[in-house]
Amino acid sequence: MTYLILGLFIFLGVHSVRIVAEDWRTHTRARIGAMQWKGLYALASLLGLALIVWGFGLARQQPVQLWSPPVGIRHLASLLTLLSFVLLAAAYVPGNRIKERIHHPMVLGVMVWALAHLLTNGTLSHIVLFGSFLAWATVDFIASRRRDRLLGTRYPGGTAGATGITVALGVGAWMAFALWLHGLLIGVRPFGAVLWS
Repeated sequence: MTYLILGLFIFLGVHSVRIVAEDWRTHTRARIGAMQWKGLYALASLLGLALIVWGFGLARQQPVQLWSPPVGIRHLASLLTLLSFVLLAAAYVPGNRIKERIHHPMVLGVMVWALAHLLTNGTLSHIVLFGSFLAWATVDFIASRRRDRLLGTRYPGGTAGATGITVALGVGAWMAFALWLHGLLIGVRPFGAVLWS
């Protein structure tokens, strides 16, 4: 559990700099240069992510069960993860109406993804992992929306075509991950005998 917590501290800490130290971030980026800042940011993020993956893998070997989720909640979690994939797609497809309205669909997607996994997993390691991501994404989403209001940020209008492409990509990615990649990468098939790890 130590490596998981350390990884979360590094990864989410790096991704929280803009929330808690916007002025420091701006001055440091200007002082060392945008490319160096991005390089350090990427290295710290990769280190944190590697520790999360390793630490979570170790913690899963000796699970501490805190509660047993009802079987029926898995259907809700499935719908929530589908929504999270559409929101993640909306962060990258230009000119979609989802981003026009939400402004920060990736962060909201992480929030929904984390909630879905919290609902269906009752071990300590799952609660630490997904609870941390849910708390971070909630704070980041609120802070980002507030920053948009303060700066008067405007997001370009979306079109029905781009929105349709966004939804199609999100659904396609969700299907690929749920039916194949989740089992390959995580070792658990959401629609197989063992659900939602």
